[in-house]
Amino acid sequence: MAKVTVVGAGNVGATCANVLAHKDIVKEVVLLDIKGDMAKGKALDTWQQAPIDYYSTTVTGTDDYADTAGSDIVVITAGIPRRPGMSRDDLISTNAKIVKTVTENIVKHSANPIIIVVSNPLDVMTLAAFEASGLDKSRVFGMAGILDTARYRAFLATALDVSPKEIQAVLMGGHGDTMVPLPRYTTVAGIPVTELIDDATLDAIVERTKKGGGELVQLMGTSAWYAPGAAAAQMVEAIVKDENRIFPCCALLEGEYGLNDIFLGVPVKLGKNGINEMIELKLNEAEMELLNNSANHVSSVIEVFKGMDI
Repeated sequence: MAKVTVVGAGNVGATCANVLAHKDIVKEVVLLDIKGDMAKGKALDTWQQAPIDYYSTTVTGTDDYADTAGSDIVVITAGIPRRPGMSRDDLISTNAKIVKTVTENIVKHSANPIIIVVSNPLDVMTLAAFEASGLDKSRVFGMAGILDTARYRAFLATALDVSPKEIQAVLMGGHGDTMVPLPRYTTVAGIPVTELIDDATLDAIVERTKKGGGELVQLMGTSAWYAPGAAAAQMVEAIVKDENRIFPCCALLEGEYGLNDIFLGVPVKLGKNGINEMIELKLNEAEMELLNNSANHVSSVIEVFKGMDI
């Protein structure tokens, strides 16, 4: 059975480790953080939950990368949130250094792992991990689209008064205000969503989805963790079970959708080798324009990162 390391024992990382343990699909989860006692405490708490919730996955905490040796999958949530007075460039610089260091230490102890990046700004941090890892592009990708589509589907479920289980959706582009929800590819139990909801309500839900993270920050004073942690765990599950599930992931594009050398959210087939296939949807002109706008925004952030020479 697989060994999974989650780097970062903050709210998102700890939630991911906890959800993974409950799925009971891997032998071991290692929760690593520079605050070793915090990681050890949260891991111990989750392990003590095992007899209650009935799972066998062992969960251990550490601040030593040697304990991550032999990891099959690594989820990187490490980084700092943007604070008042901090520019976007400051956030990129700080978190890119963290992600680069984390990735370098991971690959020292694990041969050819699959790396899932959750740290923000997501698209650029995935690039930083990819460059530092030396791994194939199919094995380094980011979690954003699953979370974004989950928010979109949850809002639709509320508006339509249906179970969120019935809603399937595709969302593309960067993680943030320029993301591209695709109502044309949204269905409710196989029924096109446009047959069940008026355009104005659907447009409002799309806009709310784009600002979904910000809404939670306003409500709680901090970023979300339950849904992001669960989203990362779902990606791990698809890989461990070799399910070939189709998820929107932040992946390196090399000609797909007419875009090159950019990490951007697109639908992929996720299985035991990471990204087994990238799926190219036939976007219409309006959808393609939105995707290009999103790509331009992400490219501008990537240029800032490259100019830092980290």
